[in-house]
Amino acid sequence: MRPASVSAPLLLLCAFPFTLVYAQSTPVLDIRWDVVSQVSKTIPTLQVVVNPLLRRGSAIHDSAFRFLHDLGAEYVRYVPWLPYPKLAVAELEPGMWDTSLIDPMTIDFFNATEGHTTILNFSTIPAWLFKTDKPVTYPADPDEATWNYTQGKDLREGGLQDLADYYARLVSWYTKGGFTDRQGNQHASNFHFKVPYWEIFNEPEFEHGMSPQDYTARYDAVVAAIHAVSPETKFVSLALAAPSVHPEMFEFFLDHKNHRPGIPLDMISYHFYATPTASETPEHWQYTFFNQADGFLNTARYVEQIRKRLSPETRTTLDEIGSILPGDPAGKETIPDIYWNASGALYAYVYLEAMRMGIDIVGESQLVGYPTQFPSVSMVDWKTGSPNARFRVLKLIHDHFAPGDQLVQTRGATSDVLAQAFVTPKGRALLVVNKRNVKNTVRLKEEWKDAEMSIIDSSAASHTAALGGTAIDLGPFAVAVVYGK
Repeated sequence: MRPASVSAPLLLLCAFPFTLVYAQSTPVLDIRWDVVSQVSKTIPTLQVVVNPLLRRGSAIHDSAFRFLHDLGAEYVRYVPWLPYPKLAVAELEPGMWDTSLIDPMTIDFFNATEGHTTILNFSTIPAWLFKTDKPVTYPADPDEATWNYTQGKDLREGGLQDLADYYARLVSWYTKGGFTDRQGNQHASNFHFKVPYWEIFNEPEFEHGMSPQDYTARYDAVVAAIHAVSPETKFVSLALAAPSVHPEMFEFFLDHKNHRPGIPLDMISYHFYATPTASETPEHWQYTFFNQADGFLNTARYVEQIRKRLSPETRTTLDEIGSILPGDPAGKETIPDIYWNASGALYAYVYLEAMRMGIDIVGESQLVGYPTQFPSVSMVDWKTGSPNARFRVLKLIHDHFAPGDQLVQTRGATSDVLAQAFVTPKGRALLVVNKRNVKNTVRLKEEWKDAEMSIIDSSAASHTAALGGTAIDLGPFAVAVVYGK
């Protein structure tokens, strides 16, 4: 017998439990278009790391550079990096200048990004500049990867000036048509490219184990030398791999009193990769990726406070954002398709949360990876050159959002879905990210029923179509933009 005190509303709840659960799990988004929370200044972009698949003659060379060109992103980061010394270091032996393997890819990068601001980072320092027990060797085959080239911690005697001179020659090679060496010999390149930004080294706390004092002294020397040959170039600094582990790098470097007079601190950078364990599956990734991202974003908040306190004029780029599966850098030939969607959703999530923090640039990593060089970080298929979901998510964001967009109050999303509405020069838009490996639904008000939607999900290509109602059905790890209302 039912107690007489039971009310009619309670009876109704008992009678329709599934309807109630559905209503609670898929609330209608409440968007207040007149309540602007902030104005975006965040630029979405990517990095291009040099490897053999970007060399001319590679099966995917043309398509990879074509997609880079067609994207039209600003602040693309170009990094000739350590696994392939012959593709990254212009002076592998003292006085022996050879960029014959480096130039073609660099020219192709300049051509693909012509008209856009770029960041160059020839991060790998010639090994002969360091004190080592024996000379550092490297493969004769330029396409053979090696992971032990960056040996030595301390520069050899006179190495700081030699380091600065090396980078001055490198910048002169690409911006001044060549250089004259210490012996008075002319080295002509006939290149006159513009270098808007030059980043000083990469992950220095790992590569050569630089202390804050080491890095700052080397930064100052290289910046002064580059400024002497390219006064208009600005600089990106730090590029830390583990920002949460090394707060002392930010505290020391961003304090202007630790630098030579007149040395600019234009921009800092640091990195994040979600890294699941070997036993994890997509069922775990849906939590691991985003929980680790939240940890990184908390680190970014602390770094922002350090930056604002010590050098508020300095900008920030998160220029390596991605995920890395167990087994990289060698990696596997086969990676589950859903991984690319999970990683794409992760980038979208970090991009939006970084935007809310006021970060200037968020760069996805990287255009091309493949077995022997971080395949799980690739944004294109290393066999066909076709963009995967990671690239397509970046393109979706790049095509719809830009600095100057207004973020407006957006309420009603669940903890499994991130949603943010914008007022853009093209009109109103909504960015939605499904953080989970299950389908989710977002319900909208009637005003959206005639809107268009572009979505990146587990299908092979992006979809653009009429929304056709007031519900967004999101597949696992889907990223969608609704617009045109």
